[in-house]
Amino acid sequence: MHGWRERLEEQGYLITDGAWGTQLSQKGLKAGEAPELWNVERPDDVLSVAVSYVEAGSDIILTNTFGGSSIKLSKSGLQQKARALNEKGARLSRQAAGQKTLVFASIGPCGDFMEPLGTLSRQSVVDSFAEQIEACMAGGADAVVAETFTDLEEAKAALEAARSVGTFPVVVSMTYEKGQAGFATMMGVRPHQAAKELEEAGADAVGVNCGMGVDGAVDVVELLRQSTSLPIWAKPNAGLPQLVNGETVFKETPEQMAAKVPSLLRAGASHVGGCCGTTPAHLRAFVKAARNSRVR
Repeated sequence: MHGWRERLEEQGYLITDGAWGTQLSQKGLKAGEAPELWNVERPDDVLSVAVSYVEAGSDIILTNTFGGSSIKLSKSGLQQKARALNEKGARLSRQAAGQKTLVFASIGPCGDFMEPLGTLSRQSVVDSFAEQIEACMAGGADAVVAETFTDLEEAKAALEAARSVGTFPVVVSMTYEKGQAGFATMMGVRPHQAAKELEEAGADAVGVNCGMGVDGAVDVVELLRQSTSLPIWAKPNAGLPQLVNGETVFKETPEQMAAKVPSLLRAGASHVGGCCGTTPAHLRAFVKAARNSRVR
């Protein structure tokens, strides 16, 4: 199987996967329950999500390890199981992917603030991420995506942790919101700042995920492209969340989102997938739209 760079150069773009939380919730994951625990308690359900995205045509699938740092898991009393949960999560995605699809280890924020805003030292955060990433690589991951970050320093800590473990590709993706002054993360980080500083810190790709639908993601991708020549990762939600009968739903259909895939590619995205609310049906539509697009 060709590596990430070779596949990206050959095809010009790569299709990633869709939401994991949405799919696991449909299988019974309760609010507040650590999804990573399912890697050992309900592995068949986790495997089925990974398989569904491989069958949908994804070039890259993630792992069920988003909240798998020991710091994050400590909120559920699972910090001592961090290594086992992450390694198993990677093995399940590797099993689904075989030699056809790449596996990127999903690394999410640790859930607490670093100094000086909070009490976590930078080194403790780096060490926690490094433990998680090392376990995912032992489980067969090909690369890492540090995703849904809002604090640039924490994102850099995740990147530093990955670099301390090995030389595999690392994508860093942040979550933006649109305010009166334009796009920024909750912590005030703007796309051009993230692109420049993450490239300088050694990221292999930068991106945007969660927090917005496709239209907003197109705008953010354009801003990132203005500030970096690195590959760009884009995984928007299936629209903005809406509360319907007490449940959070995302209403953009596969057809509605897929119609905008060419716009994402034209804006400069080289990796296209979905975040909250997206399903294997969305990804099948993305694959078709990207293949039919003349954008490269």
